[in-house]
Amino acid sequence: MAGFIRLNRNLWLTLLTLGLLAALACGPAAAEPQVVEKVVVVERAAEPGKLVIYSGRSESLVNNIIEQFGAATGIEVEVKYANTAQLSATLLEEGANSPADVFFAQDPGGLGAVEAQLAVLPASVLERAPEWARSPQGKWVGISGRSRTVVYNTDKLTEADLPDDMFGFTDPVWKDRIGWAPTNASFQTMVTAMRSAWGEARTREWLEGIQANNPKIYPKNTPQVAAAAAGEIDVGFVNHYYLFRFLAEEGEDFAARNYHPRAGGPGAIIMVAGAGILASAENPANAQRFLEFMLSPVAQQYFAGQTFEYPLVEGVNTQRMLTPLTDIVKPDLTAGDLVDLKGTQTLLRDAGVLP
Repeated sequence: MAGFIRLNRNLWLTLLTLGLLAALACGPAAAEPQVVEKVVVVERAAEPGKLVIYSGRSESLVNNIIEQFGAATGIEVEVKYANTAQLSATLLEEGANSPADVFFAQDPGGLGAVEAQLAVLPASVLERAPEWARSPQGKWVGISGRSRTVVYNTDKLTEADLPDDMFGFTDPVWKDRIGWAPTNASFQTMVTAMRSAWGEARTREWLEGIQANNPKIYPKNTPQVAAAAAGEIDVGFVNHYYLFRFLAEEGEDFAARNYHPRAGGPGAIIMVAGAGILASAENPANAQRFLEFMLSPVAQQYFAGQTFEYPLVEGVNTQRMLTPLTDIVKPDLTAGDLVDLKGTQTLLRDAGVLP
């Protein structure tokens, strides 16, 4: 399918090492594609040592790029995969005895939960990402960007049928037509954005309004996108990139598309997946090398071309099928406004959304 390029793992790693993927991520129809002209050369130390990563990002998304870091540096990389909330809880329990060097989280809430255990990052790392995409305290940095969006069934709806912002879905006209995933970390980050932008009372009103419309509950984003295309729900509240994986595999006839609320607001936030270095890390130098690699043009192009996320480093192309960040009416929130996961989970329980 034009515009979507999938590579097998061996070919991807070969091209990644050569630094040739910038043009591929944009597809043949992109205007004036920018090619990464400078290959990132990573020197191997005589004794490169090891690195322990706790990854709240799924293995299917990030294993290849983590392996590439290990191959390029010779560092022995050990990764513990689980969801971000589980790993946050594990880090809090382990404290200074944690074997982790790096926490690679799906969202700012997970990083905020353990921020007291993270070291302050050097400016040379922080300044690779835009200011809105990093910790106000300098303890973690965004690696890739994800937009919250509404996925909708194209056989039943057009964008014109959808409300201007997320609060419009509390209208009874949407009863029995909505899907959501209250236990999902990205959904909870969106609710945190609502609390920051709207306040507690209006956010509770939104939650109660959606509940009154009898939403169908899903464990995560992927099944919502599939359900929207199948007509099981008319709309779902998801991250943007899940749709593009379906389109890449099933083609343009896949009966779902994304809608970025035209009036903006919390339903149009740009979240980051980010990482920080544990203050107790036994391998802090290797941890810093890992963050530098993940914010290099080569790794950023991996996220753009292979996971359909937004790169955070200037000069790296966004996948051409994605809505440009400049066209999304984003709320005036920073990553630091999205870290109060505990407060959000308390509200969700009080409102009866979580047990």
